[in-house]
Amino acid sequence: MAADSSSALRKEEIPGKGSGLVAAKPLKAGETILTESPLVLYSACPLFSSPSASPFTYCDHCFGLILPPSDSNLDHVSCPSCSNHHFCSHKCLSLAFTSSHSAWACKTLTSLMNSSSLFLQHPPERQVQARFLVAVHNLLRRSPSHIQTLLSLHGTPDDSILCAAEFLHSLISIHSELELSVDTTALLLAKDRLNSFCLMGPYSPDGPQRSIKAYAIYPIATFFNHDCIPNACRFDYVYVKEHKTDIVFRMIRDVEEGEEVCISYFRLNRDYCTRKRILMEDYGFTCECSRCKIEANWDDRKNQWEKNSDLPHVRFLRKYVCEMKNCAGTMAPLSPENAIGGGPSRILECNFCGNLKMDTDR
Repeated sequence: MAADSSSALRKEEIPGKGSGLVAAKPLKAGETILTESPLVLYSACPLFSSPSASPFTYCDHCFGLILPPSDSNLDHVSCPSCSNHHFCSHKCLSLAFTSSHSAWACKTLTSLMNSSSLFLQHPPERQVQARFLVAVHNLLRRSPSHIQTLLSLHGTPDDSILCAAEFLHSLISIHSELELSVDTTALLLAKDRLNSFCLMGPYSPDGPQRSIKAYAIYPIATFFNHDCIPNACRFDYVYVKEHKTDIVFRMIRDVEEGEEVCISYFRLNRDYCTRKRILMEDYGFTCECSRCKIEANWDDRKNQWEKNSDLPHVRFLRKYVCEMKNCAGTMAPLSPENAIGGGPSRILECNFCGNLKMDTDR
């Protein structure tokens, strides 16, 4: 469910980009423009990963961190039917039984986990794709109309997707009464590849890089287009009350009504060649934003930030890229509601680690 999206954003066709989201009214820096719950949510953990593969254990419903057992933390519990899925509380277990971990999903995932030999000739990615398809079948068993929402998203199957669909359809269709063809399965996998957001694990300045704990599809947020100098960003460390898988977007700067609202699909400190490769390999397009047009002509990219410190995009990056160790997240102003007099806040917050700093330009 989206909060305030109807008043803050509207979907439009953007020349050269397809569908995108534009400001439905003037938006202020720091303003929360969208809070949305996932339509499809599934674990990023392969079916056959070892318990030591990740230093963290997450609840299979809310994907909150499950702390080690202690006298003050005795509420976490495993699924009594399969023992393969774990929950941070009896409440999450109860909610999962009626949604994400229904009896059908539990039985199907257990069957897949008992079929490890069938996956030996396939990459680990195939196991995660299996989780996605189980999540989709589980959703459509409850709400068949959501198939149209999913199929309306961007994404076209390629040969690798078609190969995955043929294999996974043969495994999952025998457990489901839904009549989804191989072609529809391929379309769903293509939509997932292009539209899913990563839900990240905890940040630590001295620990390992944040790992992906889950993937989710958000029907409105998926229409945010990319820009290497975005005017909005996603706060993926934010837990919205008890909805730990909700996604939150906040404005970095003011925009006028009708202006496109864009996010960056990755951290802002990526160099031009890396950005170009990721966008083509993962999203199938070449960015032609003002930053890319300038940096494409840089010969010695290592020293260009120092040589071109007066360029608008270099000033933007110096201001809005978090300098905390092991972070490089995007800084955005706090909500205007938290500022004195309701004006723009002078405090910037990192969307990755939560670090705060003063905006000295104001």
